[in-house]
Amino acid sequence: MKARDYRAEHFLWSVDDDGVATLTLNRPERKNPLTFQSYAEMRDLFRALVHADDCKAVVVTGAGGNFSSGGDVHEIIGPLTEMAAPELLKFTRMTGVLVTAWRGCPQRVIGALAGFGVGGGAIWASTSDLRIATPRTKTAFLFTRVGLAGCDMGACAILPRIIGQGRASELLFTGRNMSAEEGERWGFHNRLVEPEALLETAREVAWSLARGPTFAHGMTKNQLNVEWDMSLDAAIESEAQAQAICMQTQDFRQAYEAFAAKREPVFEGN
Repeated sequence: MKARDYRAEHFLWSVDDDGVATLTLNRPERKNPLTFQSYAEMRDLFRALVHADDCKAVVVTGAGGNFSSGGDVHEIIGPLTEMAAPELLKFTRMTGVLVTAWRGCPQRVIGALAGFGVGGGAIWASTSDLRIATPRTKTAFLFTRVGLAGCDMGACAILPRIIGQGRASELLFTGRNMSAEEGERWGFHNRLVEPEALLETAREVAWSLARGPTFAHGMTKNQLNVEWDMSLDAAIESEAQAQAICMQTQDFRQAYEAFAAKREPVFEGN
């Protein structure tokens, strides 16, 4: 797959010459909700990125000053109330596969979180590898406020690992907004910037990662995922194997030669 050749139907997608893609949720009049079709397209795209050598990092953002309001109330929530259990399980499993595809793609995913990110939008923010926000950003896992459990799309596994069990429990039980200041203080947001600088800052972070050893970055992301349920001994052995693989890359040799020659390395992801 060539990521720059992909033509999205339900959101905006572009890839620049440095291999940084930008995915923009583009329904600003309703705070960028998703439909059944856009869920499925995002799932398929993130799955396909495993094979996209021309894409090294992805910035995910929303149009119109907000990130995402999650599932569309009229196009998803309403129809769900009329579905039988097998159809509901098919849908919830599909939304979960989007999260595993998002986490599983080798590219680093940077969330540029303007305004509201609620429901599914809060999950996708959590699923990103890094999160850049503004003082206006508000994040809410509001499932319990609509009569659902807070354990949606991996929230009970992912969120405690970012901000801790106690803070995650409060957000998931109450569905309240987490302010930008709380998000930064708790480690959910990696950085707060002014709204006008949000997208450019996220792209700069993505560009810096894209210029790095992309194969090794992909290995780091994989280890962050697979070590969640490993013992320390198993994690150390898994990391030993991963690092030994990275030591066979040209990027590793090139970095050594650049250091010895007192110049900046140029990584090529091989």
